[in-house]
Amino acid sequence: MVTNMAALRKWSKLNKTLQNKILTNVWCGNCGNATTIVDYDIHDDSLGFVLRGKCKKCGGKVARFVEDE
Repeated sequence: MVTNMAALRKWSKLNKTLQNKILTNVWCGNCGNATTIVDYDIHDDSLGFVLRGKCKKCGGKVARFVEDE
């Protein structure tokens, strides 16, 4: 797992309930519906951060962008 420290700080500022909502509401193009992201990395972005990982159901690549507040 490669995680950017700036992105990790942004992620850690979110409360656990919001983190869970984000992790369990990721779109998978392979499955064609919302899924849970697993084995994810966190990457910084000028507008927020990106979670990149795998779909819990099929193992396909998924990502979730989260904007800064």
